[in-house]
Amino acid sequence: MSRRAEARLLSNLEQALADQKLYMLYQPKVSLRDGTLTRVEALVRWEDSELGSVEPSRFIPVAEQHGLIDDLTLWGLRTILRQWVDWRDDGIDTCVALNISALSLEHLDFPDLVERMCRALDVPTDRLVLELTEGATQPLIKLMDTLTRFRIKGIGLAIDDFGTGYSSLMQLRQLPFTEVKIDQSFVRDAARSRDCRLIIQSVADLAHGLGLIATAEGVETIDQLRLVRELGCDLVQGFLISPPMEASSLQGWRQRFRKAWPRMLEEEKLALWGNVETDTLSEGQI
Repeated sequence: MSRRAEARLLSNLEQALADQKLYMLYQPKVSLRDGTLTRVEALVRWEDSELGSVEPSRFIPVAEQHGLIDDLTLWGLRTILRQWVDWRDDGIDTCVALNISALSLEHLDFPDLVERMCRALDVPTDRLVLELTEGATQPLIKLMDTLTRFRIKGIGLAIDDFGTGYSSLMQLRQLPFTEVKIDQSFVRDAARSRDCRLIIQSVADLAHGLGLIATAEGVETIDQLRLVRELGCDLVQGFLISPPMEASSLQGWRQRFRKAWPRMLEEEKLALWGNVETDTLSEGQI
């Protein structure tokens, strides 16, 4: 990105934050044991009148480099905590997850600030999960005290895109995570790659041995769903379950998915006997 393009992106992002032009979409995670809604991941989106749709992979690094990441993080936390309250009032009691930058963890009072935000809205801290990408885990070792304070306060910590970075197993053991999210690249190739299947199963076994939850990301087909279930994952997320949606759509989706899940399991049982094709239940039927 040229300096001129970066400057324009930065200026528009500052204005978008000031004018509340950013918004969230939400993607459900469900239990592979019974299909119940367990968590919802919040995904920030930005539609700019000049730049069009701007991907987070473009504007978040700019926010980090130019001192906007704290404002963006606080906006995200306020947004999802208020949304959790609305869902609770609508009869949906779930956890909500938000990706945060490792830079936010450099502030020693950040865990206290997040706890105060939860208390102000009467949101139990154990309903909040903060997700960090594996690539950030190297500097996170230096922030062990901050991460540990989050865990003491009951806030969950997930390592995202696991398997794509270079963090060691020792670091995974040392850092106080509660969830490991297996990168979608392994899920996508699992049906045709024995290596990917072994990696998924090994990560799931490792997670369970460390007392962590194993989540499979990027599940898009019935075959993938059945496979990650068989390999020992606990939660699943992806377009087969649901694409990211507006907050107001979650209740209706949950009611429809309750009906779809037993049919998924029934087809799984039939497939074991070779009576049906494995992909007969399409994404559109969900």
